[in-house]
Amino acid sequence: MEDLKGLWHLFACAFLFYYANCIVIPSITDVTMEALCPGEDRCSLAIYLTGFTQAITGLGTFLVTPVIGNLSDKYGRKTMLTLPMTVGIIPLVILAFGRRRPFFYAYYCIKMFTGMFCEGTMLCLTHAYVADKTCERRRISAFGVLSGISTAGFVTATLTARFVPTFLTFQISAAVAISAMLYMRFFLAETDGGASLAADESSRPLCSPSPPSDSESPAKLPILGKVSSLLDMVSLFKSSLILSRAAVVAFIESLGSSGFQASILYFLKAQFRFSKDQYADLLLISGVAGASSQLLLMPTLASAIGEEILLSVGLLASSANVLLTSIAWASWVPYFSSTFVVLSVFLHPCLRTIVSKRVGPNDQGLAQGGITGISSIASIISPMFFTPLTALFLSESAPFDFRGFSLMCSGFAQLTAFFLSATMISAIRLSKQNFSNGETTAV
Repeated sequence: MEDLKGLWHLFACAFLFYYANCIVIPSITDVTMEALCPGEDRCSLAIYLTGFTQAITGLGTFLVTPVIGNLSDKYGRKTMLTLPMTVGIIPLVILAFGRRRPFFYAYYCIKMFTGMFCEGTMLCLTHAYVADKTCERRRISAFGVLSGISTAGFVTATLTARFVPTFLTFQISAAVAISAMLYMRFFLAETDGGASLAADESSRPLCSPSPPSDSESPAKLPILGKVSSLLDMVSLFKSSLILSRAAVVAFIESLGSSGFQASILYFLKAQFRFSKDQYADLLLISGVAGASSQLLLMPTLASAIGEEILLSVGLLASSANVLLTSIAWASWVPYFSSTFVVLSVFLHPCLRTIVSKRVGPNDQGLAQGGITGISSIASIISPMFFTPLTALFLSESAPFDFRGFSLMCSGFAQLTAFFLSATMISAIRLSKQNFSNGETTAV
């Protein structure tokens, strides 16, 4: 019961953190356009600046997240959680004071660097914390609940942004971010990074020991002495065929989703003149559908068909959402396509569960940080392709009239990840078959 209480404190921290960061999302496009291109519906400078920020943040995430995850294996999750939850407050406070051009540039410059410590590490550390507190057979449900609670923070924030003036959203955001950090410091219990679980399997909370689900034993790191965490990450993912394939799926999927996220708001503004309220409505539909699915539907489906199949279902639904949005012929189409989130939200918890089950307790932070770092590489590459493509097809000089062309390219990338996930399912099924036959060769 004490461990369950510890998880609920983590869920509360995640809810407050994502609430604080998501409440500004519906407003940030209008703030950016007003600061850079006042009175215009199209702004190439805003698109390029967003892409540049995404690339710099992705580079920092790739370098920082595996290091932070590895350190959390040694020094504890709570200790390292203090970093992203503290530095994430700074850019929010800047826009709480003002949104004129000087404040806007200060926000974006600082946001690029604080994003290196927030976007990836928060995701990595919260999943590693949950892995410390749960056993393998309940981990997919726990990851789903964590994602559902985080999405609930996003939904609540979006609903608040829908009815609150723009200037007030940034003040609320800063206040909640400070509250989240204080709550974490005072109420969240520290873990030891899973070291005790490795020594005493029977001490795992929330479940009793169970036999492995397949023949693949947890991947072990070689003895590398003082070699950097990046090399540790490479060694870990090379130690297993399934981990390697999971990394490839994460990279391709992130390439498509990063392009979609960087382009969608500017596409909707140019195509249908969407503003803050329409963004909030769209995000609200996605958030409610995602949170409900993760909290209610996902635990049942995970136990019935397994995380491997759910991963492919999520990837297929995600690609369908993006492809349909790219050819939107009326303003209601993006609202309809966003309902595919009911299924697409499965992909990230399932992917992280597959990775988590194939590493030992002492390597959970490194593994979760590694999968985040690999995804962030795609965030570096994605703007180099999708940013100029979006700016070109939203401009008057587009080679042909198809404003959603960059979105369609994003959808095809995610469709590619879907086909790659099928090969990973085959490898997992083979490992289970080997286990049932008494073989012990890891894949």
